[in-house]
Amino acid sequence: MLKSLHAANGTCPAYGRMGRVSQSAPPTGLRTRDVSVGASGLATSDMVLNIGPQHPATHGVLRVKVVLDGERIVAADPVIGYMHRGVDKLFEVRDYRQIIALSNRHDWLSAFGNELGVVLGVEELLGMEVPIRATWLRTLLAELNRVLSHLMFLGSYPLELGAITPVFYAFREREEIQAVLEEATGGRMHFIFNRVGGLREDVPAGWLGRVTEALGSVRRRLPELTSLIEGNEILLARTRGVGVLSAATAAAYGVSGPIARASGLDLDLRRDRPYLAYGELFVPGGPGRVVTRTEGDCLARLEVLLEQVSVSLDLAETCVDRLRSLPAGPVNQRLPKVLKVPVGEVYAVTENSLGFNGYVIVSRGDKTPWRCHLRSASFSNVQVLSEILPGCLLADMVAILGSMFFVVGDVDK
Repeated sequence: MLKSLHAANGTCPAYGRMGRVSQSAPPTGLRTRDVSVGASGLATSDMVLNIGPQHPATHGVLRVKVVLDGERIVAADPVIGYMHRGVDKLFEVRDYRQIIALSNRHDWLSAFGNELGVVLGVEELLGMEVPIRATWLRTLLAELNRVLSHLMFLGSYPLELGAITPVFYAFREREEIQAVLEEATGGRMHFIFNRVGGLREDVPAGWLGRVTEALGSVRRRLPELTSLIEGNEILLARTRGVGVLSAATAAAYGVSGPIARASGLDLDLRRDRPYLAYGELFVPGGPGRVVTRTEGDCLARLEVLLEQVSVSLDLAETCVDRLRSLPAGPVNQRLPKVLKVPVGEVYAVTENSLGFNGYVIVSRGDKTPWRCHLRSASFSNVQVLSEILPGCLLADMVAILGSMFFVVGDVDK
């Protein structure tokens, strides 16, 4: 292996120049062994590889420094910050309306969910009550956006393992949901539809009917995608028992969302700390339920994500039924031209597609926050790689990385 790497001018055949063999001292914090003599009598030592920062098997720009003993990973260090834009400070020089346009970009697959934390926090500081129609519309749109995010990973993860067909099925279903979201908000990725006090505007006439049709189409065809994933023997062999994350380690690193629930942590803020209309949905006999597994491996994480799509479809259908029964009414509150938030602080956290998404907002009575800090889900979910990867084979690294279902912009902020 070393001979082939050196023959390619210090590059790895599988990874190209992104898998370059380090000729310098190992990075700080990575464990290496002194040169030793193996059974064959040849001197051996650990090898340091840089995977990234432009590796195609990650969802964005991530770099992982790994120390290898042959083909087995001895230590791993995820290196982040290549997409960092200082979003906290960008928040603090904009008023509360402008923050919404920035907040939906860190996790570009869950734009609507990202906006929710900001508006919920500001509304709490203002002591503002949102119209009930806006509350149910927000809940519906949040679940539709969650389906979009999950379907992206359900299509792209098998692709990283060599299965190309599931991505076409996943994107077919995404387009069904994407069409109704675009009709309501006017955007495909960055919706900017939330407002302090409700939503920008009401949904178009007949929109709820089109949502029902889209949900029905996705639900009817979802078994086709499920069979491609759960019935794929190669995918099962690449994921079962690989990259096991224990519940204790997940809790210690602050891992949340589907990754934590796949390790047995029964945590979901929609049930445990209800917001929007989730308090009426996550009740005994209701459509809301928390999907968990105990294995904590790549397969368990994939199964949780797949089952959560069905749960979100159930929640969305219930929201549609409730909205049909509500009388016509406003979807926002009338705000002053200059919105100043009273002195105070709040931590507004929501259950985003990838896990806990929280905003610490500190106000000193101005139109801009004195402090606004984002707690993103992907940050903790990626840091735990330093505990999962050691002991695994290099060939399993892509399978483990993909199963963490992270968005690098959500890591770097």
